[in-house]
Amino acid sequence: MGRAEVGTPKYLANKMKAKGLQKLRWYCQMCEKQCRDENGFKCHTMSESHQRQLLLFADSPGKFIHSFSKDFSDGYMELLRRRFGTKRVNANKVYQEYISAKDHIHMNATRWLTLSDYVKWLGRTGQVLADETEKGWYVTYIDRSPEAMERQAKADKKEKLEKDDEERMMEFIQNQIEKAQSKESSTQQEREYTELRRDEEQPLKLDLKLEKKFNPDTKLGPSALLLQRSKAERRGRDRASNKDSDDDASDAAAEKVFKKPKVPKLEKRKESSSKESSNSSSKSALDELILEEEAKKERLNRKDYWLHTGIVVKFTNKAMGDKLYKQKAVVQEVIDKYRAKIKFLDTGDKLKVDQAHLETVIPALDKPILVVNGAYRGCEALLKKLDERNYCVTIEISRGPLKGRVLDKVQYEDISKIYQ
Repeated sequence: MGRAEVGTPKYLANKMKAKGLQKLRWYCQMCEKQCRDENGFKCHTMSESHQRQLLLFADSPGKFIHSFSKDFSDGYMELLRRRFGTKRVNANKVYQEYISAKDHIHMNATRWLTLSDYVKWLGRTGQVLADETEKGWYVTYIDRSPEAMERQAKADKKEKLEKDDEERMMEFIQNQIEKAQSKESSTQQEREYTELRRDEEQPLKLDLKLEKKFNPDTKLGPSALLLQRSKAERRGRDRASNKDSDDDASDAAAEKVFKKPKVPKLEKRKESSSKESSNSSSKSALDELILEEEAKKERLNRKDYWLHTGIVVKFTNKAMGDKLYKQKAVVQEVIDKYRAKIKFLDTGDKLKVDQAHLETVIPALDKPILVVNGAYRGCEALLKKLDERNYCVTIEISRGPLKGRVLDKVQYEDISKIYQ
């Protein structure tokens, strides 16, 4: 039976069928021909053109398989880069979009038998980040273009500069705190009061410093008043009738001269109150500055990734079996911030896992830990106190410019044990 003529209903029906996707089992990759049914595929395999292609394939099969594998991988990675970028996506979803094109390279012509084998190969070669979940394999494209590498280098340089400025600011604040504390301790030492004790062997001496007062009526000093008193007494002996009045006047004058002046204490109180108010105001301003710097550090250093080399972690994925579930391991290498190469402490097995399948480990008291996230990210410290009710700890920085600083209410997930 010959082909249908152009324009006939049979011809149009054949064209409409040819537009859609057909079964993969009836596709010949060597001839790049899609058959609609089993009979058509059988007729194609018996054709002379197909036999010639098979002879070419038999001469160098590795060359053709390598070519088909490269074309398939290039098309898959191009779709992943252009369509999804660096987002984490299901590998099967990308594959379904790739095979929707009619002229794609079929996987049965490549060296990979399944999609899982291909995804594992991409992860081993470092082209993507591959992780297996309950919903299947997920891939994340790694952009290694010169533009992306330059952007990453600039971002790392900027982060390093900000961290250096932050360390200098923290050192300046620490010096200010030490100066304020030393000043406060010196003022407290000046205000210390001692008990008044008398030496019974020594005689009691009173040192009265009397101020000279000016009398506007007489315009005379204290010595002139004393001389006037002595003259009045001498005249009183001769005048018996005025003796009592003269004696009263002299006593009043003597009391006025030798009266002890009061020392004003209002000025001292004002000075002490002004000193205390200045100390409290400077202290409150310093506290506000410290709180502001702490909030800034928290915003800069709080990331969505926390893996560090040399820390002890706990494996929490049940997919690998009960043998490795809840087992402790040490992080040997961090791969692209979100994945790590770990080695189990009991069995010695090595595995590449995502940080979602790991959690931090809290050591015993006075053991070294590493701050893996938050304001003090990357600092080594010692565990001082454990608050199980609020899921937080108290630590003390053990190295660096902040050595000796005590941090309260640090969350469990922000610290992890250091492998020793």
